[in-house]
Amino acid sequence: MTDIAREAGCSQATVSFVINNAPGIRLSDETRRRVLDAARRLGYSVPAGKAEPKQQAGKRNRRIGFIVDQLATSPEAVQAIEGLTQAARAQGDLVFVGQSDNDAEIESALIDAFVDQGVSALVYMTIFTREVDLPLELKSLDTPVYLLNCYAAGLARPAVVPSEIAGGQRATHYLVSKGHRRVATITGEIWMEAAQDRLKGYRRALATADIPFDQDLVFNGDWSASAGYDATRKILALPERPTAIFCQNDRMAIGCYEALKEAGLDIPRDMSVIGYDDEEIARHLHPRLTTTVLPHRAMGQWVFEQMLDGVVEDRYPLTKLECPLVERDSVDKPR
Repeated sequence: MTDIAREAGCSQATVSFVINNAPGIRLSDETRRRVLDAARRLGYSVPAGKAEPKQQAGKRNRRIGFIVDQLATSPEAVQAIEGLTQAARAQGDLVFVGQSDNDAEIESALIDAFVDQGVSALVYMTIFTREVDLPLELKSLDTPVYLLNCYAAGLARPAVVPSEIAGGQRATHYLVSKGHRRVATITGEIWMEAAQDRLKGYRRALATADIPFDQDLVFNGDWSASAGYDATRKILALPERPTAIFCQNDRMAIGCYEALKEAGLDIPRDMSVIGYDDEEIARHLHPRLTTTVLPHRAMGQWVFEQMLDGVVEDRYPLTKLECPLVERDSVDKPR
């Protein structure tokens, strides 16, 4: 929606109103046409019209419970909820959301409340990709349970996570394809699966290109802008500087940008930078940040598709969704 808004010369809210055909919002025909034309130019499929969800007479909408450990500080959780909600709304279903704050008692209370509400399915999400030990209430629940951004031992429940190794490999390969042979990376907190897997992808891309792995080009961060800034200053102090930096999230890329500009370097002429996550800020940096999308919206849609399929198995394969690359302006060939 942000890209469409920029193309159409309007706000993201206006794009949302037009695409969703929001009732009660008065927009001129010219504005609506401008937004839809921009969406088509960018390659999006625009529905001719938006019908109200159909519902059998006398039958209530199905209810879906959604439990997440952190919501207020997580754009990823919001995107996953939006993906699920949009898919559910098209079928006339409702999604109810609860935040557990990683508190076992709150989690238990939410499960009980959703069951009392008569939900037809429960979605269990964690902000950090990881293996989880499901609450006893979920393990014994007859209601279908779906795991989003996490998975359980034994894979007894359908689960979906981002394909982080492939995402890290794709980001690094993109730099290599531009001619970079000396690529530094700034990792997240390395105890997290996402940081470990993105680093594995980085190493795979180098190996595939016959570029030796150099531990001196790996700098540990903590996902914060300040970590990106500090790591970039260390990178610039190397006897032989790299020509590109893979920041394993967009916030660290913000700090990386700051350190490079402070050193009088031009992005991407003097140093190419690539991020990861595709947060809102990536579109507004100067130059706009090339990055990789975390597919949480698609993961929410995937969960609803599994609900519609209703397939029951003793063991489910762990589904990994692609993390697409978004090319913008922060990567060029080395000087």
